[in-house]
Parts: sequence; C-alpha cells; structure tokens
Amino acid sequence: MADRIAGIDVPDTALVAEATELVRDVASPLLYHHSRRVFLLGSLQGRRLGLTADPELLYVGALFHDLGLTDRYRSTDRRFEVDGADEARRFLVSHGVPEFGARLVWEAIALHTTPRIPWHLEPEVALVTAGVETDVLGIGYGLLDPALIAEVVAAHPRQDFKRQILKAFTDGVRDRPDTTFGTVKVDVLTHFAPEFTRGDFVETILGSDWPE
Repeated sequence: MADRIAGIDVPDTALVAEATELVRDVASPLLYHHSRRVFLLGSLQGRRLGLTADPELLYVGALFHDLGLTDRYRSTDRRFEVDGADEARRFLVSHGVPEFGARLVWEAIALHTTPRIPWHLEPEVALVTAGVETDVLGIGYGLLDPALIAEVVAAHPRQDFKRQILKAFTDGVRDRPDTTFGTVKVDVLTHFAPEFTRGDFVETILGSDWPE
C-alpha cells in the first residue's frame, strides 16, 4: 500500500522498499526517522519552491544521507558523507539505475553538509539539503504549513532530537577528526570532544612547506 504523509507520496516501488529495509536494518531509530523526515520535508520545500525531483532518487538520497554514521558503513579515514554517498551509488547501480541518476544521489549525499552549493545543482541534490537543513537547523521551518509539519512529526517523531542527533554526529566522526577539517562537523567536535584540536585554515597556509 502506498504511504502518504503530509500530502507527500513515498514511492511505492521495489527500489524504495529495499532502501527502506536496508536503512532500518543498520541505522538507529533516531537516524531512520530523521532520514524519512528529510525526504518528506525536502519534498515539501520542493513543492513550495516549484522544484521537482525524481521521487525515488530523492528518497534514496534522503534515506542514505547519514549511512556513513552507522557501524556497518562507516570508515575511519573518509568523510562520513562520502561513506554514505558511495554506498548509495553502489545500491542504485546494482538496481539498474543509470549512472547519471546514481551520480545525482552521490552528489546529494556528499554535499548535504556543504552550505549553499547544493542549491545551485539539480533538484535531487538541492532537496536532500533542504530536508536536512529544515530538520536539523530549522532553516525554512517557518515557511512550511504547521499542520503539514505536525503530520511529518507524528509519523516520524523528533524525541529529544536536538541532543540525540548531536551525539550521533559526535560518535560518528570522533575517531576520524581529520576528516572534519573545513566542515560543519568541526563545530560538533569542538563542543563535545574535549580531546579535539581544531584545525586552522590560515595556520595551515602559513605553516606549509612553501618558503613564501
């Protein structure tokens, strides 16, 4: 049976069903519900902005965007965004999705913590970021119908979400701090990992091997 939440239809396809099963199997309830909200909120922001994305690709991008924070798919030497992006591309290609579509989803996940850039790319890329920004940062929250937001949260609750998602971010990157240089996760480790030493872009330039 098709799943309709806040006026948004979750695609009723085998690809979406398998993506959902994979994420439910490996992610915590926190990340699963967050990822579903990203799809729904991103879709609502897209409707508001007149952006139309392929719903299957947007769904996989949203569901897999934090996969690099899970035990099964995380690495210790790459950005967590790339871990999730690589698995999403592998998943899509294995299901016969053309390389162009798989690349869009890779970009959507890889860039979802890079402010502003995704908005200049295809709707599949922009709307994953829109969903993440709305759910995590509250960007665009006040531009959506409160009744629709309530429907999304009723289906996928935000129980102690602010504190819990920050813990998930910290746990997911604490053992690969070098991968956070120049990213928003630097702020997470600065707040929650006392052992973390923040890199400095200016000092990196001034301290490089170049003589001048």
